[in-house]
Amino acid sequence: MERGSVSGMRIALATAGAPGLARALMSGYHGPPKLTFTRGLTEWTLDPWMLVLIVLLGGGYLAGVRRIRARGADWPVARPIWFCGLGLGFLVIATMSWTAVYQSVLLYPRAVQTVLLVLVVPLFLALGRPVTLVCAVFPRAGARLEAVIGSRAARILTFPAFTTLALVAVPFVMYFTSWYTAVFHSSTLRELTYLILMVPGYLFFWTLLRVDPVPKKYPYAVSMWITGAEIIGDAFFGIAVIADQNLIGHAYFHALARPWGPTLATDEVIAGGILWILGDLVGLPFLAAQLIHLMREDESDAARIDAELDAQQAVVLSGEPVPSGEPVPLGEPAEVAAEPEGPKLWWEDDPRFTGRFKRT
Repeated sequence: MERGSVSGMRIALATAGAPGLARALMSGYHGPPKLTFTRGLTEWTLDPWMLVLIVLLGGGYLAGVRRIRARGADWPVARPIWFCGLGLGFLVIATMSWTAVYQSVLLYPRAVQTVLLVLVVPLFLALGRPVTLVCAVFPRAGARLEAVIGSRAARILTFPAFTTLALVAVPFVMYFTSWYTAVFHSSTLRELTYLILMVPGYLFFWTLLRVDPVPKKYPYAVSMWITGAEIIGDAFFGIAVIADQNLIGHAYFHALARPWGPTLATDEVIAGGILWILGDLVGLPFLAAQLIHLMREDESDAARIDAELDAQQAVVLSGEPVPSGEPVPLGEPAEVAAEPEGPKLWWEDDPRFTGRFKRT
């Protein structure tokens, strides 16, 4: 015991120095050691409940993929990578790496954890298309699931304004109420908090990505506006944390008496900056992806409309009945019958433009 005590004292002295060790002994601090870059890579903790959830989700997903491929159907390799490799991988980092070890002694690891749980993990889980996988593996249950997804209640609950508000409001309420420190005293509340943070993010990305069956397919232009609002909400949240004068969880952190690292005020400013900047770093690429999808959708619509108009024009020029069932007048060449009106431009039959552009 004496040898261990001497060794422990040497390590503590080397890490914090004599003044730091004295402050730690006087304050009664019993938390993890000073956070360094090396410890950020090596400090891990086991969260049994999250580990069980991750194993169940990952195992169920991979079993479903194996079952689909056994039937001869195709399931791209990228989807398991999105879901298992990145989605569940970042969930491990959020709940068991240094962010989990230091979340009870510093604000900014908790901020990193919040961004991962609210934005990063749900984004990659949604890209893995789990709803499509369930519908393909279990057709009957999938049909019932799609019926629930298409219900009026689902459309109301997943209305973009509601999901965006929840995405910002849930962490905001957590940070500025006693909820923030309550999770340090209850493992059950901590696990529930992890899930509560992920649900709004998943609903947000699921409904806007439109890679799985969704209650309503909103135009990508709407998705861009909603994503822009989410980015502004992240900025507002981060600035609110930076500008807070009361110090989040000040009673808890004063009692903790952490003898190392930034002051409580500096720690809160760093946390607010992380919430702002990291939140936007996730939101801006997603906004760019929405823009790309919008451009592709417009190109696809234009190609489809052009093909339809070309087919109609070919029928008119051949003198055969047009698709609507109205034949070209007899006794006149097809070219003459079509001549008074002339060929229509593609935008004349597009409801998005007919009200704005007319022939002169």
